[in-house]
Amino acid sequence: MIDLDIASDVAHVTLNAPSKLNSLDEQALHDLGRAYDEAEQAGVRALVLRGEGRAFCAGRDISGVDPRDDDVIGYLGGLVTPLLKRMAAFPAPTFAVAHGACLGVGLGLLIATDVVYVAESAKIGSPFAALGATLDSGGHALFLDRLGAHKTLDLIYTGRLMTGAEAVASGLFSRVLPDDEVEQAAEDAAAAASRGATAAFLASKQLVARIRDERLALWESVEIENAAQAALCDTEDYREGFAAFQQKRKPEFHGR
Repeated sequence: MIDLDIASDVAHVTLNAPSKLNSLDEQALHDLGRAYDEAEQAGVRALVLRGEGRAFCAGRDISGVDPRDDDVIGYLGGLVTPLLKRMAAFPAPTFAVAHGACLGVGLGLLIATDVVYVAESAKIGSPFAALGATLDSGGHALFLDRLGAHKTLDLIYTGRLMTGAEAVASGLFSRVLPDDEVEQAAEDAAAAASRGATAAFLASKQLVARIRDERLALWESVEIENAAQAALCDTEDYREGFAAFQQKRKPEFHGR
């Protein structure tokens, strides 16, 4: 079950199937994509993704899957990958609260989120050695980029799960916090972002994605930064930010 609540320009998306550690079947994936669609249509200026109960998301719900006729390409390629791309392209800053199990597709949801605050209790990695399966949903790319080949394959071969502190120290995610503080920290960050210059935030989000995906060199990235800055000159927020600085007051941004 996927819950969506919108208040004060912030969308709150909750994976709400705690009895199965918020694992995702095909219907849940459709519902999650629909929640993001509705949040975008509502014009929210930030989004928070969280999981109810003692885990963020334990991955795919395989309780009713028969491996002899499992349509893995249909599930991953037809459902998961389009959803992750849709989440990554959401036109506003996105934040996730990672606690407990964050595995498989659950790890993918975090990879597709802009900023991830991790609880000390989080368990992150590749448990699939015990299933005869491989890491999916972008996990190989994330681990290889941040950990290198040796640490990536060590985690995969052993099935060892990283703690929240290890994951953040390794550069996988944004910051680690005590379990009883992590959700409020993400809420506060999303609320602050929703009151900020969200048009500029979106420009930076797009720049980061392009530099990462196209592997742009320094001066190539500078050129696209220049173009993005020039485009922002025509926004209300840019003019408001300059006026507020010159008048020595706090700016009032509206995301335009």
